[in-house]
Amino acid sequence: MTAIAVTIAGSDSGGGAGIQADLKSFSANGVYGASVLTALTAQNTLGVSAIHDIPPDFVRAQMDAVYSDLNVGATKIGMLSKVPIIEAVAEGLGAHSTGPVVLDPVMVAASGDPLLQTSAVSSLIELLVPLAEVITPNLHEAARMLETDVAETEAQMQEQAEHLLKMGAQSVLLKGGHGTGQESADLFLTPNGPAIWLRDVRIATGNTHGTGCTLSSAIAAGLAKGQGLEASVRSAKSYIQAAIAASDLLNIGQGHGPVHHFHSLWS
Repeated sequence: MTAIAVTIAGSDSGGGAGIQADLKSFSANGVYGASVLTALTAQNTLGVSAIHDIPPDFVRAQMDAVYSDLNVGATKIGMLSKVPIIEAVAEGLGAHSTGPVVLDPVMVAASGDPLLQTSAVSSLIELLVPLAEVITPNLHEAARMLETDVAETEAQMQEQAEHLLKMGAQSVLLKGGHGTGQESADLFLTPNGPAIWLRDVRIATGNTHGTGCTLSSAIAAGLAKGQGLEASVRSAKSYIQAAIAASDLLNIGQGHGPVHHFHSLWS
């Protein structure tokens, strides 16, 4: 049977993040991708110049169309900018068989432009975090969810991941890519298992647009193929590391370029 994953996220007109990055990541990892758009962004490698939110009832209509027809193995959730959209997505998840859910709590673009309204953070935590198999915040997103300072040490990362579990998350992949030092360390934590640190050499490149979208959708791809959660997280970490390492082979735009989703396929 063909493995299918769905991305519920915003569109990046520049192609480096959002729906576009998710579908590329699904495809590169051997999974058929379907999509539910929550927002249109006028965006390129330099930043976000405009956002047009999709009406919540149309977000729900897309979900109903996709899930009523396709045998979906996993769902990835990205940009949800407003409370009514979050509510529509939560209702849609409850009405359909979605497979395990990977929630990437997208709040700010790589350019620094805000993608989630401050008033919507609590709704995201209350309505969607408990429904997710794993949430994948970066250091800044975790700090905003917990209303605290950004973690600067691995001990602080573990403390914040534990607090996110207490908020209702089933598991947490806390990403350390925005940290400092020679290593980029991500922390995978579940309620019952030991802390798992996924470490890689920090790659010196400015082409990191879409890393969070790409990683979370790669996890969803693994889950859609029937891999376990830890195996999916580990394979996704390897995939994004290679995509970042190959990003300088691309020459896209004048700002933060994208990672190379098809690094193993393009000559």
